[in-house]
Amino acid sequence: MNYKPRNSRWYNGRVKKLLYVAVFFAGMTTLAVEFTASRLLGNYFGTSNLVWASIIGLILIYLTLGYFIGGFWADRSPEFRTFFRILLWAGFSIGLIPLISRPILRFAAQAFDQFQFGVLIGSFVVVMILFSIPVTLLGTTSPFAIRLGIKNTSEAGGLSGRIYATSTLGSFIGAFLPVLVLIPTIGTYRTFLVFSLLLVILAIFGLWKTVGRRSAVIYVWMPIILVILMFLGVRGFDKSSMGLIYETESAYNYIQVQEVDGYRFLRLNEGQGVHSIWHPSEFFYGGPWEQVLAGPFFNSPGVDPAGIKDIAIIGLAAGTTARQAATVFPDIRVDGFEIDPKIIEVGRQYFGMDIPQLTAFAQDGRLGLAGSGRKYQLISVDAYRPPYIPAHLTTLEFFQTVYNHLTPDGVMVINVGRAPSDRQLVDALYSTITQVFPSVYISDLPLSFNTLIYATKAPTSVSNLAANIDILEQRGNPPPLLMKALYIAFKNLQPSPQVDTNQVFTDDKSPVEWITNNMILRFLVSDQIEELQ
Repeated sequence: MNYKPRNSRWYNGRVKKLLYVAVFFAGMTTLAVEFTASRLLGNYFGTSNLVWASIIGLILIYLTLGYFIGGFWADRSPEFRTFFRILLWAGFSIGLIPLISRPILRFAAQAFDQFQFGVLIGSFVVVMILFSIPVTLLGTTSPFAIRLGIKNTSEAGGLSGRIYATSTLGSFIGAFLPVLVLIPTIGTYRTFLVFSLLLVILAIFGLWKTVGRRSAVIYVWMPIILVILMFLGVRGFDKSSMGLIYETESAYNYIQVQEVDGYRFLRLNEGQGVHSIWHPSEFFYGGPWEQVLAGPFFNSPGVDPAGIKDIAIIGLAAGTTARQAATVFPDIRVDGFEIDPKIIEVGRQYFGMDIPQLTAFAQDGRLGLAGSGRKYQLISVDAYRPPYIPAHLTTLEFFQTVYNHLTPDGVMVINVGRAPSDRQLVDALYSTITQVFPSVYISDLPLSFNTLIYATKAPTSVSNLAANIDILEQRGNPPPLLMKALYIAFKNLQPSPQVDTNQVFTDDKSPVEWITNNMILRFLVSDQIEELQ
């Protein structure tokens, strides 16, 4: 028997168009929530593959539940009133997510800083549960719309196809709009509220048109509350980090600037890594930045700092290495590649990155280097998104590109993470780099989880570094910053690991995430984690 809706006079082309509009916005909001959730959680838990997999997996589970419930619910109550009420509550609950999650996530940030991983995991679970209600309700919309739209069974296939196509088209828009436009412009919290408000207004309009004015007016309080939250509910910094003086969001990162005892720190996303440091008069920070400066001195003895003129930095961040290089190499020219233009802006504003020796390029480092017509004496690769090195910056093909853009005496330096007793990632990258470069050296950074790998384009010897240190000392008045970096690099040189050709990373296979995940997991379950608490 063919189904005829209660309000059959509305069952015409105009109502069908309203259904298509509704599923379009529902599909758009679903993907927008998913991508905005990744930013919301990434600010506190990072952007590792495990975080992404958890978000995507749980969202899919909620949608699956919604599809089942939606089909059953539509058969029990095939009315426009029910359909638009579902959209109303889905939209309104989305708007409550940032308000409810904020204190939980601040608590999670404190747990992260104090290595309280049980609290951290619990906070993640609680926040993900917050998404269960709105996403499940959004999942009900497509089967519900199909039930409302069918006049007879002969059009069921065509209508279903159009409904799902319209919803998918909305999802396509929802995948790009928050990331490229809204989050960089108005922030993560207000992005949730924008999509919440759109869905609520659409649902109220739908109720008005299909059921009547009185059924719609009683829900006008919802958009009023959302507008109030838009302006009053998200004031203050997202985090309560010590010394936080600036925060913003870009298409790529949640960016924080902290100032403590005259030092400024650039932290991104969950904030566990310091990407740049600045001090008005101090240039040595005991980090991987200044260790890049030691690279050229693995070449044959007699390297003159005044002769180092061209450097490229992949992972410029806020320009710490560039600023240090400008103090050590008097005639230096630096090309810095940083994928996030907002970080470049922050670097110029807070980290003294407006040095004349530096040209900053807002693009992916591998792509930027490949397109560069220049050759460099030193190329630094330090583009971490903790805990990972981007996989495309770890491969044989990438290192060949680096090799091709080095001068005959050129050197590559790459910053690699490790655990105290787990050097699997270091060893794998060593095995990969030795397929391209004739001489490769490893130096651990003291009191850190960082290792610097130096690779020279010409065949060299480790004795060159000691000889260059001696020559600089004999000349008198060498740059103190450079000498500190050279001493640290030489003192912490490590034995070369065994080359394993089965561990060579390529563009086709670069399991850097898998290795990093295993390394982190083994570290977390080891006794060594207690040393950090």
